[in-house]
Amino acid sequence: MHTRFKALLTKEEMTNSDLVPEWVIREYKTFHDTVTDATFPCYFGMKAENKGELRYAYITQEDWSNLPSAVEEFLALFDAPPYTRHGLFVFMEPEKEEGDLELYRKRFWDILQDLHAHDKKPWPEGAPKDPEHHLWDFHFAGEPFFVFGNAPAYKQRKTRHLGNSLVIGFQPRMIFEGLTGTEKGGIMSREKVRERVEKWDQLPKHPDISHYGDEDHNEWKQYFIGDDIEPIKGKCPFMHGNMTEK
Repeated sequence: MHTRFKALLTKEEMTNSDLVPEWVIREYKTFHDTVTDATFPCYFGMKAENKGELRYAYITQEDWSNLPSAVEEFLALFDAPPYTRHGLFVFMEPEKEEGDLELYRKRFWDILQDLHAHDKKPWPEGAPKDPEHHLWDFHFAGEPFFVFGNAPAYKQRKTRHLGNSLVIGFQPRMIFEGLTGTEKGGIMSREKVRERVEKWDQLPKHPDISHYGDEDHNEWKQYFIGDDIEPIKGKCPFMHGNMTEK
């Protein structure tokens, strides 16, 4: 039984029963085994997991209160050498019975909305607040993130199935320096990963996947894609605190 509590965890701590519940150890093992599989499409993730460069947090069904602290602690890693390109993965306690994709999608957006509500820093000046704007992305503590959901309800897009938990990945935009949408390194890296994803999933690239800054694209639709090849319709579930329903 875990006796101490830490908001942000390393890979060693994710297997320490003094620090985390049994379900976290179990789900982390599945995550680790999946992303370190030699054929896993995202070699950046595979390399980072093997080198211990990823960080983790967990939340229960009823209590998400440690998430703001975990993200703040995670961002503090970027303020000191060796300036590693870290990623953060947040595990949610599994449902008693597996739900459909819509259940996990709602959980995902509810968690992001709650995180936003507990943000101590203002949304940066000049950063779009409306998710329909092509340059919108999620901000926390003044930093822009790419956030993506993984869930057990993904049956075809196996790259988004990382165990029985809803697993939310947080990647600060700063780790993509030199790998952005229009830069040569970014275009080549992205295409290689996407080819591998298509092979793993046995499905074409989801139509909502593009690069940040694409004027014909909504970034929020990439955050929680469908388990199919149908474009996502409707309005973004996230709402900035200063925006109200029209």
